[in-house]
Amino acid sequence: MNNVELSAAEKEEKLLEWFSRYRSSLVAYSGGVDSTYVLYAAHRVHGHRALGVSSFSETVPQIQKNYAFENVRLIGAPYEIIYTAEMENEEFLRNNTDRCFHCKDELYGTLKSVAQNRDFDVIVDGTNADDVSDFRPGRKAAELHGVRSPLVEIGMSKEEIRIRSRVASLTTWNIPASACLSSRIPHQSMITLEKLRTVEKGEDFLRSLGFRQIRVRHHDKIVRIELSPEEMARIWQMNLQSQIVKHFKSLGFSFVTLDLEGYRTGSLNEK
Repeated sequence: MNNVELSAAEKEEKLLEWFSRYRSSLVAYSGGVDSTYVLYAAHRVHGHRALGVSSFSETVPQIQKNYAFENVRLIGAPYEIIYTAEMENEEFLRNNTDRCFHCKDELYGTLKSVAQNRDFDVIVDGTNADDVSDFRPGRKAAELHGVRSPLVEIGMSKEEIRIRSRVASLTTWNIPASACLSSRIPHQSMITLEKLRTVEKGEDFLRSLGFRQIRVRHHDKIVRIELSPEEMARIWQMNLQSQIVKHFKSLGFSFVTLDLEGYRTGSLNEK
């Protein structure tokens, strides 16, 4: 029987078996759906020898930090926060197509030092089986620093992770997919603190209107809003057009656009 034929519950058993090969684990824990579930599984096997580590820089939205705090308390795992300095890295700020590599290279390099100094057997992240089809330069950094992706290795999809997270009573089971704020800025457009803050303010505003799956893509004077297709109609049903336009123009945009293709992962990679 291959992994595709296994149920989500059976894959969870394989995940626990995967962790049982090691005495301890260090989890790169972002507070998103996937890394939260990985920390949950690691803690089930390793107890206090499973450490969750979050990197909180200016590129991480506050809502993601909140999920991290909430769920690490539910899981009960040891937890630490580190502060990475990708905003001081010119290669990262230039925002070429390898941007993610430079961010993850610093993060995983730091985690590798922690693991070596404190005798953790393995470093893991939350990359899942669906992620390998997308353009992810950060995967090269993971390979460089020996970071493992157990969800990929056992073939566990995002939907299966959500199913098992719900069983585990993790509040991340139904949250929208998340990513760092720099992913909202097109490649070759410089990343600045002002742009990151503008994007976060825009997404917080849309969230306050009841939208769930959103991305605010920053194209200099143009903002391109991505919503899930089933949520788009709410703009007209609730007469939100003027309110949305007014808010985004107050953030400095001259033109406010809605992407009719809707939200999709990695839309800035399409060209």
